[in-house]
Amino acid sequence: MEDQLASPPPDFLRASALRAEACALAAARHAGGRRWDGAPFVLHPLEVAAILANTGASDEVVAAGMLHDVLEKTDAVADELRTRVGNEVTAMVLAVSEDPSIADYAERKRELRGRAAAAGSGALAVLAADKVTKVRELRGQLARGASVDDDARRRLDHYTDALATLRAHVPELPLARQLEFELWALAAMPPRR
Repeated sequence: MEDQLASPPPDFLRASALRAEACALAAARHAGGRRWDGAPFVLHPLEVAAILANTGASDEVVAAGMLHDVLEKTDAVADELRTRVGNEVTAMVLAVSEDPSIADYAERKRELRGRAAAAGSGALAVLAADKVTKVRELRGQLARGASVDDDARRRLDHYTDALATLRAHVPELPLARQLEFELWALAAMPPRR
């Protein structure tokens, strides 16, 4: 399998065997995947994991952050995750993975937020870190001249609803405050064109 990491992963991902295994699995499973800007897809889960590590999250939460998109975006299955990273990490990844059987976007996202909340603070931290990166990405796109289309509006509604979920379940979570700031910055400081 092609490894998208051109150099060894950052130290925070080598701080434990669990983090290293999650990084290796994510890099292998996301190999060849590209983001909207052409960058390797694995950079997004790396950023989510970095944010979690920087807030002092446990190895399990950092590993779940590294793997949070692997079930949605690749052909990986939960049993593979259980074997490689254990039940706790797999449960968090499952909690933040969309249910593809729900066709309606708003309903699918509502169910996802509810499942993450039911799974507890670790899953909610992963959800928060993911949304922080997504709002930053959206702000960057708008700064480069993208317009706020219907897709961007519905994603923004989901991010705002995710913040409400975080406030209701883990109001003390630093990443909830960070997401609140990111949403504020997006609304209060529109890009100059």
